[in-house]
Amino acid sequence: MSRADDFERQGFLVLPDFVPAASCDALKARAEALVEGFQPETVSIFTTHEQTRTSDEYFLSSGDQIRFFFEEGAFRPDGSLRQAKALSLNKIGHALHDLDPLFSEFSRTPALAALSAELGLRQPLLLQSMYIFKQPHIGGEVNSHQDSTFLYTDPPTCLGFWFALEDATLENGCLWALPGGHRVGLKKRFVRAPGGGTAFRVLDATPVPEEGFVPLEVKKGTLVVLHGLLPHKSGPNTSPKSRHAYSVHLIDGAASYPLDNWLHRSAQMPPRGF
Repeated sequence: MSRADDFERQGFLVLPDFVPAASCDALKARAEALVEGFQPETVSIFTTHEQTRTSDEYFLSSGDQIRFFFEEGAFRPDGSLRQAKALSLNKIGHALHDLDPLFSEFSRTPALAALSAELGLRQPLLLQSMYIFKQPHIGGEVNSHQDSTFLYTDPPTCLGFWFALEDATLENGCLWALPGGHRVGLKKRFVRAPGGGTAFRVLDATPVPEEGFVPLEVKKGTLVVLHGLLPHKSGPNTSPKSRHAYSVHLIDGAASYPLDNWLHRSAQMPPRGF
């Protein structure tokens, strides 16, 4: 059975040893250098919990920028950090793949171009990227979600490439996926609200099944490919080990990208392919 057949059947692929360990280490070192140079004038906390999702301007204008987002558990009640800055961040987003040469090189390889074509993207565009820290002890839980909720096209074409830069285990908050769940249909969209801020627009109120998720424990260098409609999640990291990962989300340029999507890019930096 081909990779495309596997992907169509279960909605995800797990491809071990897709990236050399040295490339993982180089990306981690570059992320550490970016964090070192980050002086937090604006504190933005990233969460996937709907009732507390940050919709501030720092977040909403990050589609064509390199921005830094803190963990919910990083701060003391008085607003000071509980630990060092480098151990307090949730992620960096959302245009690393366009604005940083090393991240661009990592994200744009012949192997990834071939894989995106194999999985059906006719005009692949790299729309969004995130460096995810999943910090020791405070790495937050990510609720079950579909990537097409946040990166919607008509028809849905979102494709996620998630790279394990360190081993991902049950203890440090590995991914969980619902095999075949990409066939449940898109449940909601995350859009810019007419009066400012953001909102979830419900498309189908039928809940996603809570049972049947499987853990994706993977080794460093593994690529996990996620269908945009696939429900997936990750648990909190309560272990002393981090779980660094890097993800790139692609869409098909042949599809329509609605203006009310939360992620906007300037006309000077439209999404581009490989």
